[in-house]
Amino acid sequence: MFALVDKSDNSITKILNGNRGITLGDNQYPRAIFSLWTEAERNAINIYTITIDESKRKDEEWYINTNITYSFDGTNATGSYGDATAKAHADANFTAQDEEDGLGTEGELKSEGLKTKLIRTVKLQAENELNKTDWYITRNAEKNTAIPSAITTHRDAVRSKQAAMETAITNASDTPALETLYTYTRQDDGSSTRPLGELPTLE
Repeated sequence: MFALVDKSDNSITKILNGNRGITLGDNQYPRAIFSLWTEAERNAINIYTITIDESKRKDEEWYINTNITYSFDGTNATGSYGDATAKAHADANFTAQDEEDGLGTEGELKSEGLKTKLIRTVKLQAENELNKTDWYITRNAEKNTAIPSAITTHRDAVRSKQAAMETAITNASDTPALETLYTYTRQDDGSSTRPLGELPTLE
């Protein structure tokens, strides 16, 4: 990405993608200037490569990032993110004011927080894992065939871990705490684990 700048006041007059040519005054330049010219050659016609500063950019699963703000300091063109806003970790209900404004009924769900969405996902994952062995339960009900103990143990382990994961999510105090639960770290044995853990699966 490139910036066309006005050196008289160090302002950026246009953001360029570099996928088409550009006309500056009486001169027409092909798009090749963005790939074949050197930076110095582009700078000579007031076009600068934009460097994106991502120091404030955060994982969009947990945060809402700002739009990029572009600036030119006389030497470098930069695109920067502002402070990211954490997504709501808890559900929000309509307030009395919302009801007065005709937006919804007080006390009813206005928007789901991350906790509700994450717990729903855990439930679905557990259901999918249990579905793999549901046929043992069906066969037992229809034919009175014993369910192998390993299957019973596995299904109990899935439900137990599901409950523990849901509790951990529920008890997270804020969005950063939720993010921590899901953040994988590399262990000494080369594996990667996260505080939330994983649902057990059949070998």
